Amino acid sequence: MNWHWQLRARDGGMTGLEFANAVTAGGHHRVLVHAAPAQLAVEVRLLDDGTLIARGDVDRDGEYSPMTLLSLADGSVHREEIWPGPELYGVPVILAGGEVGLLRYWEHSDDRSWWRWLIEFSNHKGWPPDWAPPPLPRQ
Repeated sequence: MNWHWQLRARDGGMTGLEFANAVTAGGHHRVLVHAAPAQLAVEVRLLDDGTLIARGDVDRDGEYSPMTLLSLADGSVHREEIWPGPELYGVPVILAGGEVGLLRYWEHSDDRSWWRWLIEFSNHKGWPPDWAPPPLPRQ
């Protein structure tokens, strides 16, 4: 069962502006968002029937980071500005517009003046609930 993530920037227009409409496999209670708006409305629903999983208005608290971690618990959404490490490799990353990839690598300087990252994209027609891409070949 796939999940539909609706992310809206609340600080634009009368009702906000769409930032991303994304689909992930179900069960991802954590996702990363690249360049998330400061004021963000999040709604997560089952793709098939629209059942609400979680909803919340989450605003940036503190310094900007290129990555925002959204976590779901008990129907609500928690936001944290982070600098990812290996513990988040494999977590979905939502990009503006709604593309979703998996974080495979991240590094940044100690002073956070630069960063480098890799995400993996894969897809399947029809979004079957039990599909996963085959493992990457070893280099």
